[in-house]
Amino acid sequence: MINFACMKMNVEDLREFCLSLGDGVEEKMPFAKFHAASEVLVFYVCGHMFCYFDLAHFTVVTVKCEPQLIDELRAECVGVTAPYNMSPRHWIGLDVETIGDDLARQLITASYELVKEKYTKKRP
Repeated sequence: MINFACMKMNVEDLREFCLSLGDGVEEKMPFAKFHAASEVLVFYVCGHMFCYFDLAHFTVVTVKCEPQLIDELRAECVGVTAPYNMSPRHWIGLDVETIGDDLARQLITASYELVKEKYTKKRP
């Protein structure tokens, strides 16, 4: 089992990291009208979500993941959990208390790339 130190990034560090992934990254708070999700900050690429977390309760960062990797990540990596309010077939949660910064950055970057690749029009 891979055991990493807890995540040292705070909310602002994580926000800056997500925004640094590419020029097309946008951040929004699309659930502001819903009391339980009013503080959820979502990051988009090509108009589609790749990462989100609750600013008020910074405990889990939810990211998109290749479906064939999810079971292995959960079995081998401390801190990879079920996603918050998304399909566990396509999303994973990153427990900020137990996941390390390096692994978190790798998985967030992979999520960004996965979504960007899927929604970027292929050019000849």
